[in-house]
Amino acid sequence: MMTSKTFRARRLPAHGVESGWAALLPSRTPTPELDQAITVDVVVIGAGFAGLAAAVRLADLDRNLSVAVIDADVVGNGASGRNSGFLIDLPHDISSGNFGVNAVAKSHNDILVARTAIQHYARLAEEHGWDEDVFDPSGKYSVAMTDAGTEHLAAYSLTLKSLGEPNQVLGATDIAEVTGTRCFKSGLFTPGAVMVQPTALVRAIADLFQEPVRLFERTAALSIQASSSGCTVKTPKGEVRAGRVILATNGHAESFGFGSGELLHVFTYASLTEPFTSSALGGYRKWGATPAAPMGTTVRRINGADGDRILIRSRYTYHPKIEVGAASIKSAGDLHDRKFADRFPDHRHLKMQYRWAGAMALTRNSVPLFGQVADGIFAACACNGIGGTKSTAAGIATAELLVGHRSKLGEIFRSFEKPQALPPRPFTDVGARLNLKFREWRAGRE
Repeated sequence: MMTSKTFRARRLPAHGVESGWAALLPSRTPTPELDQAITVDVVVIGAGFAGLAAAVRLADLDRNLSVAVIDADVVGNGASGRNSGFLIDLPHDISSGNFGVNAVAKSHNDILVARTAIQHYARLAEEHGWDEDVFDPSGKYSVAMTDAGTEHLAAYSLTLKSLGEPNQVLGATDIAEVTGTRCFKSGLFTPGAVMVQPTALVRAIADLFQEPVRLFERTAALSIQASSSGCTVKTPKGEVRAGRVILATNGHAESFGFGSGELLHVFTYASLTEPFTSSALGGYRKWGATPAAPMGTTVRRINGADGDRILIRSRYTYHPKIEVGAASIKSAGDLHDRKFADRFPDHRHLKMQYRWAGAMALTRNSVPLFGQVADGIFAACACNGIGGTKSTAAGIATAELLVGHRSKLGEIFRSFEKPQALPPRPFTDVGARLNLKFREWRAGRE
């Protein structure tokens, strides 16, 4: 006797105010909402980095496979369009101390995962003629505001060299020539990272789909009925019957009951200045820099038809209901104003035109929620803070898992442990908030 189980969404995504990335783009007409019952081979829930990558990879592997991609919002309004636009190829957490054989192997795996994602986008950029405003393989900088940050970058540089990874340490004068400010004590350049306009990137991918891959925006998954013979995803005006489901909803996997007690829901925040003339600030007109210290401040300079802008990203907060309010954005914005003034004191008069927040999902042991989680349902969730590459790679690996394609990427994802259980909620809530505040304090000026 066949049995089935229904997983109902307890909440739907609430992304809050529009991101600056979306505000800078021309308006786009979303694809139609699903308003009927359809049958496909695979339904992908979520049209962010993971879901779009899964759909593209499925089409690459089997062009006859019918795929429906559904998203509760419009493409680009979710977390994938709300980050600071870095596709980073190197792990953040390596150091020159205690770097044994296992750590080296892990770092090489981390690099392969990230570069698989970057190569995925690089191929699409070349095939479809995306310009550098969407996908720019420019490399990135890390910058230090303090002596401790400079020491960390020096140690990081040595470890990268031991891995055979090219990098360049920059002194205060050199990094000032890049950034146009003399407030950074040092910098480190790594050539393999890519700068993207994240909303434009995911929109560009979404606009590529054609039969037998279809995208339905503003189409929330209300429930998933799963059995060994197939699945049915109910939406407000229709349903999708499919042999298999890919859940690419990051932290909202928990809304369906997957990853319950395993996912930490953390938001980070960004502010984007009003435009200014390119001559008002020296240095390069386009660059991106991550902080020397974890939980520090990311900075980007971008340019467009209306002038140049500076993006500041800092502050991490824990929100188990996966949404933030205006007070959290205002508090982060006040911090951003101070961070901006500290880095660009001669330009503190510039106002922030856009402020927004974006969600990420973390696990206690920093592994994804990946693989089969129920009959016919496969997860590509929990970005662990580096969604541009990790979520993309998870989507690719999940697609390969569904069709039985073997790859080194798939081996890495199948080797991951399962997410570890978190302590009971009251302890998790208090511990997560205190830990984030401590890490922000420890980052200091960085």
